Amino acid sequence: MIETNKGTEIVYNVAVDDNNIQPSDEVLAAKVQKGDVEAFSLLVSRYRQKLVRYGNKLLFNPSEAEDVVQEIFLKTYKYIKSFDVDKKFSPWIYRIAHNEFVNLGKKRSREYLDFFDPETFFPHFSLKDITEEKGNLQVKEMVGECLDKIDIKYREPLALYYLEGFTYREIGEILNIPTGTVSIRMARGLAKLKIICNKD
Repeated sequence: MIETNKGTEIVYNVAVDDNNIQPSDEVLAAKVQKGDVEAFSLLVSRYRQKLVRYGNKLLFNPSEAEDVVQEIFLKTYKYIKSFDVDKKFSPWIYRIAHNEFVNLGKKRSREYLDFFDPETFFPHFSLKDITEEKGNLQVKEMVGECLDKIDIKYREPLALYYLEGFTYREIGEILNIPTGTVSIRMARGLAKLKIICNKD
């Protein structure tokens, strides 16, 4: 992280120790909480491409992802002391990322404006769980090729599950919705993908 005449910027080119044993994200976060800027640079190097990929799946203009990711890291550094090092770091930073991408999306389209979601209030209307399909190559190909053609509320949990490797519980933490709602959106999103991909 450096200060320039344009304000604070994140430095992405980081030299990583050749030691095969790398500290966990949580260990690095604890070091950042104590003022270790180099530890933060390591976290940036680990998450930059992942967050850009995540943003590219959510934004209507993927070229904006880089700028949003810059803001995500700035907020991560600002609020790092609020992170509980006894918990997993990745859902915490993805929660920040989710908020930033959604905030931008609200400025771009009403698709993001979802004030009342019946899936959140009535989670007992769940569809069949799709966990067993995670290793299905055809499903992964559908997610990669057709994900941008479905609504954001279905697109995001599918991206987090199939592309980023989060569990249902972690996705619920990131999106701030019940795990049952995650299951519903996953199932409905996958069903929509199958229809769209078959048409194409």
